[in-house]
Amino acid sequence: MTDEWLSLSDAAKILGVHPSTVRLWSDKGVLPTHKTQGGHRRYKRSEISLWAESTHKSSAIEPEGMMNEVVRNVRMQISEGRLQAESWYQKLDEDARTQYRMSSRSLFHGLMNYVATGGAEAESESYALGYEYASRAHRYSLDYVDAAKAFLFFRNSLIESVIKVYGEANVPSGQTAEMFQKMHTFTDEILISLLQTYQLLNANR
Repeated sequence: MTDEWLSLSDAAKILGVHPSTVRLWSDKGVLPTHKTQGGHRRYKRSEISLWAESTHKSSAIEPEGMMNEVVRNVRMQISEGRLQAESWYQKLDEDARTQYRMSSRSLFHGLMNYVATGGAEAESESYALGYEYASRAHRYSLDYVDAAKAFLFFRNSLIESVIKVYGEANVPSGQTAEMFQKMHTFTDEILISLLQTYQLLNANR
C-alpha cells in the first residue's frame, strides 16, 4: 500500500539510516513528517519513497553501479577475516558482532547523503552516527579506545573501497581527491562526536 503509515524506525529502515538521523531530519523539516494526536511521528510510505528517489536523482553521487561495487568491496573486506583479527572485535559476543557488521551500512549511507546534499546536513548526520557508534560500544562494554578502533576499522574499509573502485573506473584524479577529502572531513566529525558522546555516557553512569 503506497499510503501505508510508517513508524520512525520503519522509515529509518527504508532509508538505510539510523533512527536518530530520521528524527533529526524530521525536526529540521528535511523529511515529510506527520504527528499523531499523541505527538508520535508517522510517515507515509509513498512520501518516504518519493523523497528517497528525488534525493538520489538530485545527488552528485557516482553511478549506482559504482556505489554497489563499493558496498561489495566493503563486504569482502569484512568477510575475509579482517574483522576476526581485530582485538576489539574478539571481545564481543555474536549479537554485538552482528550489530557492528551492520554498522558499515549506516556509515556508507551517511557518507553518500553527505556527498549528495553538499554537506548541508553534515552536522546532524555526523552527530547521529557518532552517537550510534559510541552508544553501541558503551552498551557492549568496550572502552573509548576500542570504540574508536571499531569506528576507524569501518571508516578505513569504506575509504579503501571507494579509492579502489574509483581507480578501476578511471575516475579523474581531481574528482578522486575531492571525494577523499569529503570522506575524511565527514568521518573526522563522526569520530569527534563518538568521543564526546562516550565521555558523556561515562559521566552519566
